[in-house]
Amino acid sequence: MDKRNYQSGGSCFGIFFLLFLVPFIAVVLLSLGYTGVLSFKVEMHTLITLSIVFMIFLFFIKHNASYAACKISNNFALMEDSLQEALKANALTIMGKTKSTLTVRDFIEEYFKGIRDDNFARVASSVFPMLGILGTFIAIALSMPDFTVSDSGQLDREISLLLSGIGTAFYASIYGIFLSLWWIFFERRGLARIEESSLNLEELYGSRIWKKSELIKHEHMQTELKDQKIIQTLQETFSLDFIKDLNNQYIRNFKTIIDDTTNSFERITNHMEGVSRDLRKTIEQIDERKESVEAVATMKRDIGTFIEGVDCLNRGLEKFNGSVDHTFSKIDDELAGAVDKLGEMAEMIVEQNLSIQKKLSDTDRES
Repeated sequence: MDKRNYQSGGSCFGIFFLLFLVPFIAVVLLSLGYTGVLSFKVEMHTLITLSIVFMIFLFFIKHNASYAACKISNNFALMEDSLQEALKANALTIMGKTKSTLTVRDFIEEYFKGIRDDNFARVASSVFPMLGILGTFIAIALSMPDFTVSDSGQLDREISLLLSGIGTAFYASIYGIFLSLWWIFFERRGLARIEESSLNLEELYGSRIWKKSELIKHEHMQTELKDQKIIQTLQETFSLDFIKDLNNQYIRNFKTIIDDTTNSFERITNHMEGVSRDLRKTIEQIDERKESVEAVATMKRDIGTFIEGVDCLNRGLEKFNGSVDHTFSKIDDELAGAVDKLGEMAEMIVEQNLSIQKKLSDTDRES
């Protein structure tokens, strides 16, 4: 908030003097009693205590609500200018209407805090009675007589002195309670003036400020609009047609992969059958040439193993064709494993062929 010179609009000396006058008159009367001008007795320590309490009261006067209300009244034009600036700074446009979110009451409270200290104002009504009670006990302690005397007449005088001191000591408590009541009267009076000014400003600027109910209503409307947009977006994103198309596309892609895999296995099977026929021919040639029995037995075992592998491969292919629930990763793993096995078997067959051809060539040279 813009800090302004609150004294520029006029003086509040009248309020200050009114708050000052009656407590000062009470101190003057007690001073006259102490000097003997008036007929009641006041002790020196009581007068000193009351003077200290009065000086503290003077420090609190500028924080009284009546004094602050006078400051606001004398600078009302400046405060109104600050209010208009604050309303503009907190303007909010909703559905084509521009109003302020700052309430007049909040502005007045903040403005009021810039004139006086609320902490001093809150404790003042309880500080003065406590100071008066403290002064009373101090005065009693200072006026306490000597009770160790042995003479009864002197003891009576000491008791009379004590009672006289106690009587004057209570003036401090009475004065503290009076200051508290005096403070509360002007405090409530000033707060009433501030409240009246707030109501007038609220009535004057009410059309330029968003009401709390309007802001809550707008917030609910915005929440409903967001919910509707979210629901609409979800409906557009996850519509039945979209899901159906996605499912059909998934099925088509899956069938394509299955068909390609099946064709690949068929080609591999045909190739392996061709290799098997070649091996059978080689075995027949070996049988005709009466080659090594051990080589033939070994080849037969290899061929039997190969045929079993082909049969297992065919059975696995049939099972694979009947199962469409396998995941793509498993299909890739099985295919990779099958290709590795076929590669190993092909390498083994090539090695056996080379070995057989070598033996055949050695036989031809020997013959």
